[in-house]
Amino acid sequence: MTASNASSTTNRKPMWSASYDILIVGAGIAGSALAHALSAAAIARGRPLKICLLERSLAEPDRIVGELLQPGGIMALKKLGLESCVEGIDAIPTYGYCVMLDGKPVHIPYPEGYEGRAFHHGRFIQALRAKAKEAKCVEVIEATVSELIECPLSGRILGVRATRKEEGAVEKEAFFADLTVVADGCFSNFRNQVMGKAALTPETKGHFVGLVLEDATLPIPKHGTVSLVEGHGPVLLYQIGTHDTRILVDVKNPVPSDLKGHILTNIIPQLPASLHVPAQKAVEKDRLRRMPNSFLPPSEQGKRTKEGVLLLGDSWNMRHPLTGGGMTVAFNDVVLLRDMLLDVKDLADWTQISHLLHKWHWARKPLSSTVNILSVALYDLFSAQDPYLEVLRTGCFKYFELGGNCVREPVSLLAGIEQAPFMLFRHFFTVALYAIWILFTSPRQVGVANGKPVYARPRPDEYPFLAIKSLRVFWTAVVVFMPLLWQELRY
Repeated sequence: MTASNASSTTNRKPMWSASYDILIVGAGIAGSALAHALSAAAIARGRPLKICLLERSLAEPDRIVGELLQPGGIMALKKLGLESCVEGIDAIPTYGYCVMLDGKPVHIPYPEGYEGRAFHHGRFIQALRAKAKEAKCVEVIEATVSELIECPLSGRILGVRATRKEEGAVEKEAFFADLTVVADGCFSNFRNQVMGKAALTPETKGHFVGLVLEDATLPIPKHGTVSLVEGHGPVLLYQIGTHDTRILVDVKNPVPSDLKGHILTNIIPQLPASLHVPAQKAVEKDRLRRMPNSFLPPSEQGKRTKEGVLLLGDSWNMRHPLTGGGMTVAFNDVVLLRDMLLDVKDLADWTQISHLLHKWHWARKPLSSTVNILSVALYDLFSAQDPYLEVLRTGCFKYFELGGNCVREPVSLLAGIEQAPFMLFRHFFTVALYAIWILFTSPRQVGVANGKPVYARPRPDEYPFLAIKSLRVFWTAVVVFMPLLWQELRY
């Protein structure tokens, strides 16, 4: 580490600096994985890279999301040589989903031979960080990054200023690099500075309120469970340890002032009976924590963004956490970025990096756009309070009951196994048409006799009304899906 001649007009203390090939801000999912993957692959190619990984706190994080890794994410982990990170942390295999609709379970299994993993987020992060620390030519430093260093002439980002978490540390120490990667998460401090005029504002659709249930029994063991709660958003549950099950309760804005009362009164009574007691105990003794459910489309980086720096992970692209696809997208992004960066002869040449970012942006689209669109579209269906969305939701589950490709292909998209946005388009609108068919042909409740519901098929004289309703249902499907597809294509 060498002394720098640079000085600040407001702080005349000696400044220190270090130089690297690549500087990564944030040792979370994406940052830790990229540090390890780049180091290992660069050494294998005979051109080692000097990498610095900066993290505000290297203590085990305690979060309520980032705990379910889809099969597609497991596949990406293997490509990165990080598959051992899901071992030894009491991770639970997951084999698909169970959706509770009107008290009945709808089984949606992953294709045969595929499985995901669920775990405590902090344990998984620590395993990834351990891999980064073990990697050759990677320096992991606990320090708080306060600003990006910008060239006053060109505006290029040259590195960062950070203060180490140690006694007597120099304030705002300079860290320089040919390329800076910002992976500081959904609450990124540098998103707008990096993106400039290309910056987009995250859209928050509500919050997930999280608790851990002890020794709970899910309707189908080792499956993610989505319970559809009448009058409220969906509730997501999955086992994250031998004795621990995560429950995430969707709460729309404005958030109720009495969250515990809301969950005890409106949510728990509508969950499967086996979950009532564990959920009540958790609410009474645990601290309620919440995370915003945000959607942020990925605006292309390179031409209109700051030179010398790029965003990675949730700092750049977010989707609704309902489908658990965020980590799968992040690891796939790292796989692609690692291979492309290693082909760059000069990391300081922004012309080369800008071209790489354009290629990366579109190479990641098949998976990222599929997961992004599906997460928001499914949330809209599962939280439906609109009569036309309810028709689509009913059609969706009737479609799954057909089996075969009607289940296998949609769940392959959800699991990150298939990367095909237009397969998603085909299935989504097939569901819409099938929902309309169900509207005309399926019995629906018309009354109650002797305390029991009475069902009947629509009469021919009802067909004109149903035809009008069908047009509105299809238009609702268009309004849900097409803006999401357009956002993925335009940016």
